[in-house]
Amino acid sequence: MEFEVDDQKLAALLNQRSIPVLYRTGEKGAPLYVKLPFETTNMAWLRNNATRKPKWNTEHKWWETPKAWFNDLVKRCLQKYGKVYVIQPYRQQEKCAPACWNAEGHECSCSCMGEHHGSMNSVNDWYVVSDTFATKWHHLSVACRLMMKK
Repeated sequence: MEFEVDDQKLAALLNQRSIPVLYRTGEKGAPLYVKLPFETTNMAWLRNNATRKPKWNTEHKWWETPKAWFNDLVKRCLQKYGKVYVIQPYRQQEKCAPACWNAEGHECSCSCMGEHHGSMNSVNDWYVVSDTFATKWHHLSVACRLMMKK
């Protein structure tokens, strides 16, 4: 997959090194891409005693992990770093509805770009979405959101 970034805001987000970034493409078979502030223990922290090991992508300088780790990594990034950028598929025509507001996980592709995702669920009252924007990345429409621990 080609990862050229035309949007300057998205490029800056991917090049910063202080806030973790989780990128979920939504494409079948694609891993979850993870950028973390550098620490020598990143691989062990990502793995978190799981059977599978994260794979380092030297070209793009990010980790590739199973997609199933997404919700856990959002929670753990918020606990460790206090904030995390989430980049995921976005459908402008998909209206934000109760299914989004009452959600328990962090996967959101509707028009709110994750801003209201899980907002009516008391399980999710420990973080806030402070910034969202939508853009095109390669052939995908993606939403970017900054989640911060309350």
